[in-house]
Amino acid sequence: MRLAAAAYPLDPLPDWHAYRAKLTAWVERGAEAGADLLVFPEYGALELSHLGGATVAADLEACLGEAMRHQDAVQDLHCDLAARYKLHILGASGPARDDTPRPVNRAVLYGPGGVIGHQDKQIMTRFEREEWDIAPGQGLTHFDTPIGRIGILICYDSEFPLLARALVEAGAEILLVPSATEALSGYSRVRIGAMARALENQCVAVHAPTVGPAPWCPAVDTNTGAAAIYGPPDLGFSATGILAQTAMNSPGWAIADLDMDTIAKVRAEGTVLNHSDWQLQQKRLQTAVTFVKAALRA
Repeated sequence: MRLAAAAYPLDPLPDWHAYRAKLTAWVERGAEAGADLLVFPEYGALELSHLGGATVAADLEACLGEAMRHQDAVQDLHCDLAARYKLHILGASGPARDDTPRPVNRAVLYGPGGVIGHQDKQIMTRFEREEWDIAPGQGLTHFDTPIGRIGILICYDSEFPLLARALVEAGAEILLVPSATEALSGYSRVRIGAMARALENQCVAVHAPTVGPAPWCPAVDTNTGAAAIYGPPDLGFSATGILAQTAMNSPGWAIADLDMDTIAKVRAEGTVLNHSDWQLQQKRLQTAVTFVKAALRA
């Protein structure tokens, strides 16, 4: 299987036709490279907010509503592209609402047969929670697809080991990590988190960020990152854990090939066995906690 992660710039698109042309061109380039799975970034859907005009895009609340206004058309376009090129696509995440007072941050997974499902971000950053009032999602979903068992951790979610572990214990072998980070420090946190999740679960993490300036929308006005695909630095994988990576802040696809048997082999025969030793860690932790409590009582 060939994986592709987008380092994706946000553009002030003048109309729907421009958005359709841009997304189609990106998918075409991924398909021409032989990709079976394309991963777009967090909040990439906010470039749709400019379809309502500069004033709408510049307003934190109005930009959410404008992006959501195009949800059905976005879904139809992704379904058409996934079917046309016979591949899977994690669409750029954006605001969505299901009879709830506030929008969630949702990424939708598409396959050649249409919508497979969606994942909402679980843990909000301070900006999302305190200034933007984005609601947290209500649980994680594991996707068993023809190209592999997939879990999705949107940006900040990748920094929490137990979220990834829940997906892996449900069977996930590939973790998709769409992100949008303003500063190098934010990008580094997500990058380190994604690499750590790949290491400790002996799986693959696909990191797709937004890149470049978008001063017309204050929610995503500055974007720093590089797209990459990570694996455990062990048997069958790169010694650095980096399978592919774009240049910093440079739009394009990071592409890597993956034999799913390699994941099973490293989990069974690796120099270390992080995946199975997770349970050993849990036992040691319980023992340590019991010891500390006993020492405190003494």
